[in-house]
Amino acid sequence: MGTARILITGVGGFVGSHLARRIAERGSSALGIGSESPPPETERFLTQAWRADVCDGGALDSVIAESRPDAIVHLAAQSSGAVSFERPVETYSVNAMGTLALLEAVRRAAPAARVLVVGTGEVYGPQPDGNRVAEDAPFHPVSPYALSKAAADVIAETCARIWTLDVVRTRSFGHIGPGQIDRFVVPSLARQIAEIEAGRNEPVLRVGNMDVTRDLTDVRDVVEAYLALLDHGQSGAAYNVCRGRGTRLADIAQSLCVRARVPIRIEVDPERVRTADLRYLVGDPGVIARDTGWKATIPIDRTLDEVLEEWRSRLTEG
Repeated sequence: MGTARILITGVGGFVGSHLARRIAERGSSALGIGSESPPPETERFLTQAWRADVCDGGALDSVIAESRPDAIVHLAAQSSGAVSFERPVETYSVNAMGTLALLEAVRRAAPAARVLVVGTGEVYGPQPDGNRVAEDAPFHPVSPYALSKAAADVIAETCARIWTLDVVRTRSFGHIGPGQIDRFVVPSLARQIAEIEAGRNEPVLRVGNMDVTRDLTDVRDVVEAYLALLDHGQSGAAYNVCRGRGTRLADIAQSLCVRARVPIRIEVDPERVRTADLRYLVGDPGVIARDTGWKATIPIDRTLDEVLEEWRSRLTEG
């Protein structure tokens, strides 16, 4: 998109920080919306930022009219499946109704802007072992989070069609990397290992259900996919953003323990087992590869190394 003005909702989150950096590195203007002020490591890459609730249509109207974006990447979401069981109404409101509020504001204030609505591969629900699910598969959500994102996907497709908006949707599978909070599985494991190495905890890695297979991609590859879709994605289309290869979480936990500086044993903690889980979920990235040429390139081993080093540094710095 050249020197475009790109507005990121949820800019203070895990993906938003990486995306703001890459937009700035490409010579475009990264603009941000968040419910809170962005952290300093993100703010330095932003041309301008606004505080606004994604469900507040009036506030969104004002921000979009002032920011005059060429494109919008809609990341703002309640993104935890576990939290969605505790707060299902809030999750649906932010994820589904927030998407509707944003698209209505785009219709009023920036109808020519390209909007990338970021969803999740969890909308597909359980899949047979060995199956790579494609974009034409039906939705079978098993959590309030997945339900809210399925609704947001349908809202985005419908609004684009009836209001003639330039909307591209993603179904993004699991992504990991530096900067992710420890509410999610990989940084939670890395933090525990760093605390064990520092002598703060006994040498036991406490895990939930590790007998699941996930399609995991480094967040920096995911950001490149989003930029590729802004440039080359087909308006109205939906795209899986994924590696296309499954990894057992038990293998992730074992790989991190091998990297530990002290011997660690792994134990299942019943409190970490999710209410509902998908035993196998791997995506087919063929459509995004065909339309944009994108594919995941960063090896999972490199990502695990960097996430563990990040948590070691965090503990050292207090």
